[in-house]
Amino acid sequence: MSERWARAVLSAYRFAGAAAYPLIGGYVGWRTNRGKEERSRRRERYGIASRPRPHGPLVWVHAASVGETVAVIPLIERILGFGIHVVLTTGTVTSARVAEERLGDGIIHQYVPLDLKPAVSRFLDHWEPDLAIIAESEIWPMTILELGARRVPQVLVNGRLSDRSFASWKKRPFIAEALFENLAHVVAQSELDGERFQALGARPVTVSGNLKVDTDPPPVDEKSLADLSHQIGSRQTWAAVSTHEGEEMVAAEVHKILRPRHKGLLTIIVPRHPNRADALATEFAAAGLKVARRSLGEPIDSDTDILLGDTIGEMGLYLRLTEIAFVGRSLTSEGGQNPLEPAMLDTAVLAGRNVQNFRDSYQRLIDGGGAKIVRDRDMLAGAVNFLLKNKQAREDMIAAAAATVDDMRGALAATLRALEPYIQPLIVKSRLKEGGNGSYP
Repeated sequence: MSERWARAVLSAYRFAGAAAYPLIGGYVGWRTNRGKEERSRRRERYGIASRPRPHGPLVWVHAASVGETVAVIPLIERILGFGIHVVLTTGTVTSARVAEERLGDGIIHQYVPLDLKPAVSRFLDHWEPDLAIIAESEIWPMTILELGARRVPQVLVNGRLSDRSFASWKKRPFIAEALFENLAHVVAQSELDGERFQALGARPVTVSGNLKVDTDPPPVDEKSLADLSHQIGSRQTWAAVSTHEGEEMVAAEVHKILRPRHKGLLTIIVPRHPNRADALATEFAAAGLKVARRSLGEPIDSDTDILLGDTIGEMGLYLRLTEIAFVGRSLTSEGGQNPLEPAMLDTAVLAGRNVQNFRDSYQRLIDGGGAKIVRDRDMLAGAVNFLLKNKQAREDMIAAAAATVDDMRGALAATLRALEPYIQPLIVKSRLKEGGNGSYP
């Protein structure tokens, strides 16, 4: 088995340079995260812990970035409620801040170690997890090998496989089988995801729905909301959120098309990567548009065309300023972004056609009447124009989106049921420790 594993790991890393990423993380992921780590905590990337291990049972939860972190927070809270310690690893500074804000001192946060044997071994030697829970789509060969060698159960929760990743894995079935057969359980987001994991050799597989549906809406600073709402006043608004390159200028062009029809229209643009804000502000200005940048505290004047949401962690603020939201990475980029947060916050949802990574969520929203797909800039302009002009249609979409989200809830309960065989023994250990009948480790 060890020789087979060695071949599989080497093959997986050669394969990682192609379409398998982000399903194979580790060193590849580390390289892409340069500039997104805290220098003072870099040693954690090499498996060197910055905190002591607490006594008692401990679960390692890994969530790559912000979306995955938010999705597993309710699950972590339930695990903590059983008296079980949690060490949460993430790959970005932003996700670390989200964990700190939402979970506080309840968990131990570490940056995820490189998927290299010395780093992973040091990490596992220190933390000695009783269970490893991985969120969504990160399959790291060396980490799986080391956990398997130590007989630590590994469960993938909220699992999903994009079209591209599934096609790539199917070309290397021997690698897929060598990796997926070592997962104790896969809890998939949708029936399609479940079928794909089974086709690649995962056993057993259950379907839970999307954990992101069972999260709370993004929070907001009420003072900031009141201040911006006062500046906007009675002006009509729409938003383009989680946008990728090219989509911001599409939104700006839509604004210019609609401005003559809707006097005082304000367009809110929230790029997925705020570090592009300088270039975007320059492009908007060159197009004759007046911009207020949130990061600079610039006021929204009566003649401001665009509020540029170039901050991190304020999606809850921007979505509460409008009732119409276009969700990006769907027109000029592929894959889409999560439409559930806009749906939770009383917005009519629009998106381009390239939403493969969130196919199930979009399909449910579209079927329920809470979301619409647009082909291009002109169709987006037409959809926004219609919703701005038709209050009843807008309110109907908002209500339908909220109802769809309510219908989709239940993933957390289903995930906990799947985890019960692995969690229950840890609950017993925790109670024994509390009762003074022994200590752990």
